[in-house]
Amino acid sequence: MNQPDYEFLRKLLRDKSGLDLSADKQYLIESRLLPLARKAGLASISDLVQKLKDGSSALISQVVEAMTTNETFFFRDKVPFDHFRDVIMPELLKARAGRKSIRIWCAACSTGQEPYSLAMSLKEMSAALNGWRVEILATDLSQEVLEKSKAGLYSQFEVQRGLPIQLLVKYFKQAGELWQINSDVRGMVQHRQLNLLHDFSQLGTFDVVFCRNVLIYFDQDTKINIFNRLAKQMEPDGFLVLGAAETVVGLTDVFKPLADRRGLYRPSGAASSAKPPAPGMPRVAAAGN
Repeated sequence: MNQPDYEFLRKLLRDKSGLDLSADKQYLIESRLLPLARKAGLASISDLVQKLKDGSSALISQVVEAMTTNETFFFRDKVPFDHFRDVIMPELLKARAGRKSIRIWCAACSTGQEPYSLAMSLKEMSAALNGWRVEILATDLSQEVLEKSKAGLYSQFEVQRGLPIQLLVKYFKQAGELWQINSDVRGMVQHRQLNLLHDFSQLGTFDVVFCRNVLIYFDQDTKINIFNRLAKQMEPDGFLVLGAAETVVGLTDVFKPLADRRGLYRPSGAASSAKPPAPGMPRVAAAGN
C-alpha cells in the first residue's frame, strides 16, 4: 500500500469514526481491508481507495465497520462487573429507592457480550430488584454487530470465554452448534446504532455508562469531547466505567476517579446536569418484576 492511499484511509477513518491510526499501522489496514476489497471484486487496497474516492457510501460504511469492530467477551476483565455488583448497584439501590428505576448505557457494545453480562448480573440480584425498572441500552457504530447482539447467538468458543458455566446453564439454550441467550435476558437490552462522534443528547440521562475499550482508539481532543458530552448525559451521582487502559485523568475534570476502584469514575458535579429520559423510549423491566 502506498503512502498517499494510507493517508487517505487514515483521514477517512478519523473523520467517520474517530479511529486515530498512527503512521505505522499499514499492516492493520491491509489485514482488515484486503478481504473486503476482494469481496467487492477489487484487486488491491489502491483499487479500494479509488472506489472510496468515487464516493461509494455503502463501501465507506463497510470500511469503517471492518476497522472498528473490536474483540469482546463475556465478563471481560471481570473487575468492572465486580464493581457493578459490589459498588454501583448497592449504591444506586439506595439512591434510587424513591423512583425505583435505573438506566444503563453500554456504548460500543459490539456483539453484545457486555450488555448481556450486565443483564445476567441483574438477574442474579433479582430479589433486590423486585418492583424496579432497569433499562439497558446497547449502542454501536456497526449495524452488523448490533444484529448479532440482538440475536444473542454465540459459538461454543464465545461462551467459553469469560462466561461461568453456571450462568451458561442458567441463561442459555443450545441451538444446534450455537448457544442462544434466553429471551427474557435478551428482552432486557435495547439496541440502537450510534456513532459516539455524533450528538447523543437525545438518549436522555443515565445512571451508569459503560464506555470500555473504545476511547483508546481516539485522539486526545476527541476523547475530551466525548467525556464532556458523556458528563451531560449522566445523573450527578452516576457512574462511568472505562476500560483498564483508559482514564480521564489529565484530560478533563468533568469526572473524578474513585479511590481504589480501577476504571470507575463519577461526575464531578457541576459539569453533569440531569435530563429526563428521552421521550418515547420504553423502560425494560429487570428480572424479578
